[in-house]
Amino acid sequence: MATLSLGKYRGLQQCATPRGALSVLALDHRNNLRAALRPDAPDSVSADELTAFKCETVQTVAPAASAVLLDPEVGAAQCVASGALPGNVALVMALEATGYEGDSTARQSRVLPGWNVEKAKRFGANAVKLLVYYHPDAPTAAETESLIRQVAADCIMHDLALFLEPLSYPLDSTRKKLILAERRWAVIEMARRLAVPGVDVLKIEFPLDSAAEPDEREWHKACAELTVACAVPWVLLSGAAEYETYLRQVTVACRAGASGVTVGRAVWQEAPALSGEARTAFLKGPAHERMARVTALVDALARPWTDYHSAPDIRPGWYEHY
Repeated sequence: MATLSLGKYRGLQQCATPRGALSVLALDHRNNLRAALRPDAPDSVSADELTAFKCETVQTVAPAASAVLLDPEVGAAQCVASGALPGNVALVMALEATGYEGDSTARQSRVLPGWNVEKAKRFGANAVKLLVYYHPDAPTAAETESLIRQVAADCIMHDLALFLEPLSYPLDSTRKKLILAERRWAVIEMARRLAVPGVDVLKIEFPLDSAAEPDEREWHKACAELTVACAVPWVLLSGAAEYETYLRQVTVACRAGASGVTVGRAVWQEAPALSGEARTAFLKGPAHERMARVTALVDALARPWTDYHSAPDIRPGWYEHY
């Protein structure tokens, strides 16, 4: 078990349920959300439209989560200033710029220009999240690892918890995603390599393509391997999974050692196609109910993050050198 600093420990405590399960509503999407809101002309979606969608979704769905993940561009400040984000729901802030630079088989991740860990701390974030595109054998793997170490060091300096989200990708430009054994190996290897000092939680993909491998016994084996490989708590992202499929994945993952979820589209994916009263009704009804169900599920089954991290030993005068 690793000893966390007080700030990191308090941040994760605020992001979790009282039992220690992480149930994070993810809404830091930018370009993906543009495409969902207007598939035929995503570039025409304005920043105000993105913000309006995020504020309404956060206001209606966030009360059913333990934390919300938002971006600094069109989400976090607006949700705080408008009162959409409840004061008793923790805030995780994204650090990265949307998308990637470089070739699709040698992707380069980067922090959003003008934004950093210190600013997120001053803003009042309870934790930050860094998304990186990563393949263990990619030409840019070492560069990505260096970026992770730098951000992790900044989080140690500013005493802020760090969620790391490594997304896998194929080195074959003719394919859009990793499949079968290659995906399983890559996801588990990412967990093994990237949980460096300063990374407190891994936000990670389901290690199998559940459509290609329907046997839930294999799902459990892969998730158990991931738990063994990971030195920190891990939470399952939803990606493009349908809600009922995602629930099955979450159940298996938590029983195999996951500490919770960061769930986005599986909860609210129908909402961008709706508008007005129809959207509001969906967010207040099915979306809120889905989030509440996920939170109840992980609270019952997830491995508490405190199984991995402990608070420091507090001695008289600790504050003098803090």
